[in-house]
Amino acid sequence: MYTVKKSLGQHFLKDENICRKIVSVLQQHSFTQLLEIGPGAGALTKHLLEIGPMDFKAVELDDEKVDYLLKTYPSLKGKIIHKSFLDMEKPFDGSFTVIGNFPYNISTQILFKIVEWKDAVEGMIGMFQKEVAQRVAAKEGSKVYGVISVLVQAFFEVEYLFEVQETSFQPAPKVKSAVIRLLPKANALAMKSEKDLFLLVKTAFNQRRKKLRNAVKNLFEAAILENELFDKRAEQLTVKHFAELTYKMSKRTPLEK
Repeated sequence: MYTVKKSLGQHFLKDENICRKIVSVLQQHSFTQLLEIGPGAGALTKHLLEIGPMDFKAVELDDEKVDYLLKTYPSLKGKIIHKSFLDMEKPFDGSFTVIGNFPYNISTQILFKIVEWKDAVEGMIGMFQKEVAQRVAAKEGSKVYGVISVLVQAFFEVEYLFEVQETSFQPAPKVKSAVIRLLPKANALAMKSEKDLFLLVKTAFNQRRKKLRNAVKNLFEAAILENELFDKRAEQLTVKHFAELTYKMSKRTPLEK
């Protein structure tokens, strides 16, 4: 059959009900191009291949799993991209949807790449470690609200869909899992630039226990820092607050000083 490689963060879905539930959620929004990240042994893949006409591709790094998938599902010939998702180029021209039981050890990196591809990604359904899913979906004021929350929510609406027990996987992970959905914001959030937003958010949360005024003092002129908004801590600011503050940033950055 195949082996499970802990070094690749592999935990394969075995619960057919969960597989069908994920695919059902996927089909709530139309798509013509679909990328599956980390198909592994094909638990989701076999259901995805039964969906009507579409352009389907799957990206898989593990040599053994690629061989297994091609032998088990011959229709995958020519549809598997044999490399790490983090190293690949966009798989399609035009818009596409992303789905996957993501390797937990690179799940946040996967999210940042999806943000990088936001102009092409029309939706994402993903299985994450529960704590990561909670952070992505968290709102301001939450203890788990942070960099990943703001930078994903700046471009996507996040829905925390449902949780999945450890027993649904082989081998069973030591943590619970959860499925979330990302859909592009209907109205793009106004900001000075993505570069400024990323710098502001990462700088603010780097010292999240401090008042914003002290955490980001190198990014703003002294007069701007007098605004009462800077009395708050990073976790108290909405995504929109961060976006609006980018317009008030000066050219001085920690890297330039």
